[in-house]
Amino acid sequence: MNVARIRADFPALAAPASGPAPVYLDSACMSLVPTPVLRAMEAYYREYPGCAGRSLHRFAAQVGARYEGARERFARFLGRRDPRSIVFVRNATEAINLVGQGLPWKRGDRVVISDREHNSNLVVWQRLAAERGIRIEVVRLPDDRPWDDEALEAPLARGVRLVSLFHTSNLDGSTLPVRAITERAHDRGAKVLFDGCQAAPHRRVDLDGTGIDFYAVSAHKMLGPTGIGVLAADPRALAELRPLTLGGETVERTTLDGHVLRPPPHRFEAGLQNYAGVIGAGAALDYLDSVGLDAIESQQRSVNARVSRALAAYPRVGRLGPPDPADRPSIFAFTLDGIDPNDAALFLDEGHGVMVRSGLHCVHSYYAARGLSGNVRASFYLYNDRDDADALVRGIEELLDRVPGRRATGTSGAKAGSSTRPGPARRRGAGSRGAASRSAPPRRRGGRGRAAYGGGSG
Repeated sequence: MNVARIRADFPALAAPASGPAPVYLDSACMSLVPTPVLRAMEAYYREYPGCAGRSLHRFAAQVGARYEGARERFARFLGRRDPRSIVFVRNATEAINLVGQGLPWKRGDRVVISDREHNSNLVVWQRLAAERGIRIEVVRLPDDRPWDDEALEAPLARGVRLVSLFHTSNLDGSTLPVRAITERAHDRGAKVLFDGCQAAPHRRVDLDGTGIDFYAVSAHKMLGPTGIGVLAADPRALAELRPLTLGGETVERTTLDGHVLRPPPHRFEAGLQNYAGVIGAGAALDYLDSVGLDAIESQQRSVNARVSRALAAYPRVGRLGPPDPADRPSIFAFTLDGIDPNDAALFLDEGHGVMVRSGLHCVHSYYAARGLSGNVRASFYLYNDRDDADALVRGIEELLDRVPGRRATGTSGAKAGSSTRPGPARRRGAGSRGAASRSAPPRRRGGRGRAAYGGGSG
């Protein structure tokens, strides 16, 4: 895989007039967008800015064909034979809400989640528990492996309506065995929903082959634009859902006395759609296929292994997730003993041009249950290479050299290179409350990160 050639397709990675090119290691939050996707979106507004399915002129015909072409593209990419199983929504959060609010719940129905779910796969069930009386069963995942094959048995034995889990964790990059989970759930009469935001951009997904009922993705994590997501559902499961919103495009006909809904997926796509976004998302899938998901995952594994090996020698670096980077290829989540994670992120950006994410990563419940204030997360994608890995390592090495650890020995007590839970931050503040607790940047104290640590090397 020619990473240098790939990087040239991403305008955001171009070097400024003075200084080095940015090192972007935050793709788990939002991936960058390549030029072919930008061109596809611009073409809609420049060449055929019409409304699909309404007018009969050429612009409308062109946008309609491309819109439905993107639906077919997503179906192929996610392993759905029937394009009618693809519903366009704003993001994976809306896709999960469509399932949560759309299923015909009865009081006492149970939904199973894990203790490491993104907020989007937690709060919707909490609201349904408060308003409609469903019951939430929480499966606690072990720290030394991503899944216990028997973890579902107890809740399934009590009767479950839906199992709703991440496919790959945005917390530590670990991946669940979705086929085995789906089979166990179906054997007990439960449906399954997987949050695929951290999986589908990186590895091949075969939804029909695994029997998954509902699968949610966001285009902004797979080289596409913001504001576009997909619910990929088994057509039979999709037919059971009640639409979140109604209006234009959702109905076959109306009278003053009633209406008849269109069949799925159109009954779920109310109003004028983000045509440019959908078309851009389809172009993003074309780009990913042109590179190849196997090659992308291999590249990520190589970059992650380089970082993991280099930092294994530092006892003050604690790591979340599986010990083998092959089991978490897209994410390296870590703590630095004695250093607030948000301060670390600012230092890496200002001192070394390395952009990572810090804080609670929208998994607040995980940290709250453990009394922790967050960690740092570097996430990798197809445009990252060994130079990016080395820049991250250099920045961490300098930061560890400048800031002493909590203990006289300079260690955190965590075994180097081991899989650990994050240790508490050195200071409570930016890493535990306020903006950071909402996954926003901390307030800068005494200037930006470089000033806080007396300057940076890069």
